[in-house]
Amino acid sequence: MERLSTLYNADVGLYMLANKWMVDESELHVIHYTLGPLKPWDWWTSWLLKPVDVWQDIRVKLEESLPGTAGGTNPKDEFAVKVLFLLPLCALLFCCYHSFLQTRDHFGSFCRTSLGDHIRHLYFKVRSVGSVAYTGVSSSSTINSNHQFSNSAQLKVPAYLGGSSIVVCFMVALVAFGISFSIVPRQAMPWTGLLLVYEWTFTMFFLLFGGFLHLIYKWGKATAFQAGSFSSDVESSDYDSGKGHQRQASACDFVTWYYGMGMALLAVIAPSLPAMFGVTALFLRLGLMVAGGIVLAAFMTYASEHLAIRSYLRGLEDRDTTTRLRSACFLC
Repeated sequence: MERLSTLYNADVGLYMLANKWMVDESELHVIHYTLGPLKPWDWWTSWLLKPVDVWQDIRVKLEESLPGTAGGTNPKDEFAVKVLFLLPLCALLFCCYHSFLQTRDHFGSFCRTSLGDHIRHLYFKVRSVGSVAYTGVSSSSTINSNHQFSNSAQLKVPAYLGGSSIVVCFMVALVAFGISFSIVPRQAMPWTGLLLVYEWTFTMFFLLFGGFLHLIYKWGKATAFQAGSFSSDVESSDYDSGKGHQRQASACDFVTWYYGMGMALLAVIAPSLPAMFGVTALFLRLGLMVAGGIVLAAFMTYASEHLAIRSYLRGLEDRDTTTRLRSACFLC
């Protein structure tokens, strides 16, 4: 028994090499998926091979042969998809509720402090109009004090902190992606599988790496407490009085959210580059994804090192702070 010619048996492997069928697509009778592990019923294959769209279009039109099998689905996978979709949302709601309980008692005093500091700032600004020289001296001394504190804090940062944070960041990203990829049902719909992988990867990455940054913050705070440096220094007291309101005024750090949203956005754009440029060839698709992944890796390298050092320095600054407003996630 011989194999049909390519005029009847369209080979997906040959299509991916030539990026076209041997005959007109409307005249195809059989499509043979010959690319080993890339089978059409796996949700990730649809994002790599364009001919899988034909198989998926036929799949969604299948009638119900057994209860719950309409459209090529099965009850077991449908239940797993619903559970996997709801669990990260429940974790997010729990974090928001936990953050609300922590900040509820401090909200009133925080608002009063913010208003009082703003009025006091305006008062001293108006008062300083008649004493420009004194203000200049005071400003220069404050700048020198802050500069000395910044240089001293930078010297306290361990040399291996940046490199270790980069390693931890990539390990956490790989673990989060591997777990999320393994728990999503293989026969889920392409869009469903992709969204679930993104949802679980982002959730696990921000929780794990955010916990790592929180440990770095605690480490810096414990180091400053043990050293006892700047505890009675006037410059440090002035610095804390100036920076304390700023740390308290922002319940969630803008810089941290900037890096987090940047990594999430690049993680979404990198696999979407072939669709954006309308590329259908397999190797060109993989090349665009790899290029996007390199950009993502470069941004993650810079962001992870910067966030770890920043968390350590914030721990040094908050050495005398016993209670501090926390946000819904560890990253802030």
